[in-house]
Amino acid sequence: MNRAVTRTLIGAAGAGLALGFALRRARLADLSGQVVLITGGSRGLGLALAREFARLNCKIAICARDKSELESAREILEREEGAEAFAAPCDVTSKEQVDELVKAVRSQFGGIDVLVNNAGMIRVAPVENLTIQDFEEAMAVMFWGVVYPTMAVLKEMRERGGGRIATIASIGGKVSVPHLLPYCCAKFAAVGFCEGLRTEMSRHGVKVITIAPGLMRTGSHLKAEFKGKQHAEAAWFSLGASLPMVSMSAERAARQIVAAIRRGQAEKILSTQATLLARVNGAFPGLVPDLLGLVARVLPSDDAGGQSILTGARAGEESGKIFKALTTLGRLAAERLNELHTPASQTT
Repeated sequence: MNRAVTRTLIGAAGAGLALGFALRRARLADLSGQVVLITGGSRGLGLALAREFARLNCKIAICARDKSELESAREILEREEGAEAFAAPCDVTSKEQVDELVKAVRSQFGGIDVLVNNAGMIRVAPVENLTIQDFEEAMAVMFWGVVYPTMAVLKEMRERGGGRIATIASIGGKVSVPHLLPYCCAKFAAVGFCEGLRTEMSRHGVKVITIAPGLMRTGSHLKAEFKGKQHAEAAWFSLGASLPMVSMSAERAARQIVAAIRRGQAEKILSTQATLLARVNGAFPGLVPDLLGLVARVLPSDDAGGQSILTGARAGEESGKIFKALTTLGRLAAERLNELHTPASQTT
């Protein structure tokens, strides 16, 4: 093959790649000026998403339980991103509070174009140290806390013939992970709701997007709660949420999530590891649970009577220098994303 032919082929390949990239970008909806409501938007991934939407010139509404944490987040959005931001306290486990939140956002901005269901909680423990209340609380936040906001905006979007509803589920909503059983149950339920809703809303022009992230460096491990052998549980979870090559940065995750929302794609799984896990689980049913059963054997065992709760922040304070060094990236993410703010009460 002579040089001219080689140059021609290289040029054609380059042009094809450029065209593909241009077409991919062309499919990204322009959200400029649209109103985005993010639940659990005061810190962590929620705040990272708010920042990313603000850079697209969206109007931002965020909610969480704690007023002071929300005010801190609103100031960050206005000061650092120049966003037009509205913050309102809301417990997403209460339908009444969610309905009032949606009314307040409509009063402020006139409507809601994009809803991001992001509020969540993490409680880590072997099943022997869990109670029925642990499951009820997880379902209240991560299932009903998805259903209530979604139903509150659905009529408006249907009548308008457009809108986007994205739910931050988890790879734990597709593959159940040991020591995170209440979390995974709630996420599985949320995934089922969103997938079914997408089929029904397609004819109305409403895009329903399911996001399934793997481990992310959001700093949320500091707000996670641990039962059983608390310090041991906090150690493995915090390392996974902090180490590079294992976890994805919150900012990178936010960019990919917002792009998926703009495309209106059905599902976006974040991280190579999470994608591989989901595909293997789909191709070989039963194999992944058996493999995770081996993982469960090396995780901390149950602790008789271990019902008390330790937060990740407290566990970090009580840890040694080596552990603190290994979780540096997680701590830096917490500083960037308002996770170190001390709330007056627990937020979603």
